[in-house]
Amino acid sequence: MANVGSLRINHSPAQERYEAILKPGSTAGSTESGDYVIDDEQVVGYLDYVSEPYQVVLTHTVIHEQYSGHGYAGQLVREVLDDIRDAGKQVVPVCSYVQRFITQHPEYADMAVPVPQ
Repeated sequence: MANVGSLRINHSPAQERYEAILKPGSTAGSTESGDYVIDDEQVVGYLDYVSEPYQVVLTHTVIHEQYSGHGYAGQLVREVLDDIRDAGKQVVPVCSYVQRFITQHPEYADMAVPVPQ
């Protein structure tokens, strides 16, 4: 999968999940010296989905609390939507974060299918 900023996005089709992984040496959390670095890759969050023949149902986006506020959710969702577009599928944005993201980024509106009520 692609590297996005300081993140690497990993797609696991068997788990129906995309993971946002912070690359080593990226800013993440404070150390005792006050530096914001980590030595190992850290999963900062994930997006779960259900794959169907012509569409992908995006069910849940999570960014772990200690990583919130850095724009990681937006980077993750953008990469997921780009990947799904490349596959020629539409999305059903059940996840409220994904719904808001698509509303704020109309370039993805054409691939969104209304969520069944």
